[in-house]
Amino acid sequence: MQTSALPDLAHTDAKPVHWLATAAAMAAVVAFAGLLQPDTATATASAHASASRPGGAPVAAPDAAAAAYPLDCAGAKSVVADEAPGDLDGDGSPETVAVVHCDAGSGTPPSGVYVLTRGSGAAPRVVATLVDPAHRKTVTDFAVHDGVVSATLLGYSSMAVPRCCPDEEEKVSWQWKGNAFVRSGQDLARSA
Repeated sequence: MQTSALPDLAHTDAKPVHWLATAAAMAAVVAFAGLLQPDTATATASAHASASRPGGAPVAAPDAAAAAYPLDCAGAKSVVADEAPGDLDGDGSPETVAVVHCDAGSGTPPSGVYVLTRGSGAAPRVVATLVDPAHRKTVTDFAVHDGVVSATLLGYSSMAVPRCCPDEEEKVSWQWKGNAFVRSGQDLARSA
């Protein structure tokens, strides 16, 4: 047997205390790295963006759950299915865009997409309707990014199409230009 010219290495004869110390050190490094991570951005019902006013005080986006929507739900409640904050008009104050429908209990009720801003009182107010529920569309793939609202609208080509199975699909987006939201879109599919 040939002996090594290298010195005896300590880790080749490690004791349990050595492994516990190593595990504790690794846990400390992982915990410290977790503290240095940035907050993740989300677009959920509980997410609220904030901007800064010239005085430095942050301004929260309007709360979609606190708004009154122009929906006729025939006695049922309205449901905020999705919401996302964003500064849509570039004024430094965030708006909230909400996808809302009536709580129908079953089926797929049509959606409305509304832009909310801070009202003069405590409750936010609807300042624009991007999708009117009267058009009988279902909203999916909803997002707000860099001042642009985007969604996929599912609909029906006629009253003969079963309400379970939309046969029209359109990708749309809205962007504030001048004094109004301008819509652009593209039909993706239409069954024959």
